[in-house]
Amino acid sequence: MFHTYEEALNWIHARLRLGIKPGLKRMEWMMERLDHPEKKLKTVHIGGTNGKGSTVTFLRSILEEAGLRVGTFTSPYFEQFNERISINGFPMSNEELIKLTNLIKPLSEEFEETDLGAPTEFEVITAMSFYYFAHIQSVDIVLYEVGLGGRFDSTNIIEPMLSIITSIGLDHTSILGETHEKIAFEKAGIIKRNAPILTAVKQPEAYSVIEEKALEQDAPIYKLGEQFSIENHESIEKGERFTVRTAFQTIENIEISMYGQHQTENAALAVMAALLLKEDFAIDDAHFLSGLKKAYWPGRFEIVSHYPLIVLDGAHNEEGITTLVNELSRRYKDKKKRVIFAALGDKKLNKMIAKLDSIADSITFVDFDYPRAADAEQLFAISTGTDKRIQSDWKQAITEEFQLLNKEEMLIITGSLYFLSEVKPFVEKTL
Repeated sequence: MFHTYEEALNWIHARLRLGIKPGLKRMEWMMERLDHPEKKLKTVHIGGTNGKGSTVTFLRSILEEAGLRVGTFTSPYFEQFNERISINGFPMSNEELIKLTNLIKPLSEEFEETDLGAPTEFEVITAMSFYYFAHIQSVDIVLYEVGLGGRFDSTNIIEPMLSIITSIGLDHTSILGETHEKIAFEKAGIIKRNAPILTAVKQPEAYSVIEEKALEQDAPIYKLGEQFSIENHESIEKGERFTVRTAFQTIENIEISMYGQHQTENAALAVMAALLLKEDFAIDDAHFLSGLKKAYWPGRFEIVSHYPLIVLDGAHNEEGITTLVNELSRRYKDKKKRVIFAALGDKKLNKMIAKLDSIADSITFVDFDYPRAADAEQLFAISTGTDKRIQSDWKQAITEEFQLLNKEEMLIITGSLYFLSEVKPFVEKTL
């Protein structure tokens, strides 16, 4: 029995040692023991390589504006673990986490005596979320973000009202496969019978896999650029402005406060999803515009200071780094760019660092405390930059960069979202 938040959280985090165990049997077993809370929920399932969290945020914000009580299950957390299970953007309380942990722990112990083995951290948290939304805090709808892949992800026991696949990129290739087609096959595992599937996937070979799965499941498919599209896009001082045109309705003069063309795509997916959800919920034009304008998701090209100019961006894979580099080149051509970078060791580091080298006037590689984090020395050795250095203490690196920064320069702190979750509170305290 856990009595404190720290005890409960330590037990959950200790399960990281079990690693990743793709498969649904452990989840199905736990749901059976909990009388299937997942079947009591209306859900939307969001998968993809990049853009999941932003798409969840855009859709949540639209639905909130319509007066709905919206649950979200996301990962990783950014400032507080409880964020992973939230309602209308507010994390569950510490007391609720203790209650959920005490509920799941006996099941976990019983599980460890079976051939299936102990449930992982992600499986435990996912099970907690189902019970939470079904029995502790009632909601109108829950937006479930896929943890890894889709087909064998712990969240894939739900029967959603609709599913979204944001993008396909070559991430987690050791688990999901080395090609866009193989990764698309895993992501397409969230497509369910008769449930619409929305996607912004660009690669023809990946889209064809998704389309084939949709046909197999009799799932209506909506592809960005075909069944719905973005028009009149322009970047504005604090975000983007654009129109989303669909066969149902056109939403004009949308403004979002998140930066980049990729965010217009994530927002368009949310718009299309909300239009489909209008059959079940009362959503009008004002809810779209105000919800999208208010949507905020930390660590995604987030400008935490304008003077001096400091950007935090959780570009944690090759596609994310490419998007970051493109946006920096487009918006800040005349600024010298100082970069601080940390990453997980299981990423395609060569390509990520090469892209950063191409735009960085200086780059500092740092360590951070996480089981899969790459050593700063490893990152430094990969870089071909002419002005590069190692600083094992990331707090010292940031402090030094603050002191050096002048008005012709900008600082970009990027890499793993786990790294950024530690960085942001420090930066806000230091500025």
